[in-house]
Amino acid sequence: MTKAARLRPTVLVVEDEFIIALDVAETVKDIGYVVEGPYADQRSAFLAIEQDMPDAAILDVSLLDGEVYPLADALALAGVPMIFHSDHVDPREIHARYPDAVTCSKPCPPGTIISALHNVIEYRIKAGT
Repeated sequence: MTKAARLRPTVLVVEDEFIIALDVAETVKDIGYVVEGPYADQRSAFLAIEQDMPDAAILDVSLLDGEVYPLADALALAGVPMIFHSDHVDPREIHARYPDAVTCSKPCPPGTIISALHNVIEYRIKAGT
């Protein structure tokens, strides 16, 4: 399905901790967005974005197959806004590499993720991408 054909934004969720992945995915669904994933590794997430680029992404840094940075680089190149949801990284490190990214340290209340998602989706809509 093309982005133009979608009525609701799609959010890629990449998280290797099962319970957290389900919680984040349910939070995304609860606000009316479509969830792509959750994926526990980059390989699966790369396959997903080859089919259809999401409107935003929520990414854990440490995954089953290494750090998420190669996937994040591909998403950044495509202009996809990212929320890093991790307890394994200093937010300053993320902002140095991805200046427009949002960081939410684990544990993170659902309201923080919801607010961050609304902000990045709204920014993307205003930017016209």
